[in-house]
Amino acid sequence: MTDQFTTTIVDGIGELVICRPPVNALDSIGWRTLAQRIDALQADPEVRVIVIRAEGRGFCAGVDIKELQAHPERIVAVNAGNYETFRAVHRGHKPVIAAAHGYILGGGIGICGSADIVLVSEDATFGVPEVDRGALGAGAHLQRLFPLQKVRMMYFTGETISAAEAYRLGGIEAMLPRDKLRDAALDIARKIAAKSPVMIQLAKESLNGVEDGDLEAKYRWEQGFTAQAYLSAESQEARDAFVERRDADFSSRKD
Repeated sequence: MTDQFTTTIVDGIGELVICRPPVNALDSIGWRTLAQRIDALQADPEVRVIVIRAEGRGFCAGVDIKELQAHPERIVAVNAGNYETFRAVHRGHKPVIAAAHGYILGGGIGICGSADIVLVSEDATFGVPEVDRGALGAGAHLQRLFPLQKVRMMYFTGETISAAEAYRLGGIEAMLPRDKLRDAALDIARKIAAKSPVMIQLAKESLNGVEDGDLEAKYRWEQGFTAQAYLSAESQEARDAFVERRDADFSSRKD
């Protein structure tokens, strides 16, 4: 299998590109590897700022549901990979810019919600279809982007919101044509890379410290409910329906 990620370092900017066709949905190994790649950029003395973007139809469709449908026991490994990826973005000492296009779902929300700055293409859509996949997660990260009630609307209905709506809600730095997205992200990255690395590191650590609550602890709380969900027959039915491209049937549910 070809490498799912490429990284380059130019003029203090570490650029990481996700490329796992067809939809950039990562399996348990992919999420663990992504975390390791981000950690490596965070630790590299040549890197002052990180840009994360993707190739293909969209930014990231989250986890590989087909893997979990076939191997539900791997939810622990997937959860660990998600946690470490989001932690590497959020807790790493260097600022991270997410430049996202197309669909931004599940784990893609986690990456953007962990980032310091988010830019999107005009065709971007944000969504958390977890409830319809028999899982939970990324609510804590979505609340770093959008107001609480909007998050709950998205979470309970599974409905997406457009780039224009996301920009209106204030969690997005810029909305651009897709062919301008990378250049805009790199322009911001160059401005940050020109600053004192010590001051930028201290600034990020101080800003993390004054956030409302502990993002990683909040996400860990959510992950516990995902593990609980995976013990239910309804979670299995949701995953089966997704893989089989049919509507889920919960008619036999007994309260």
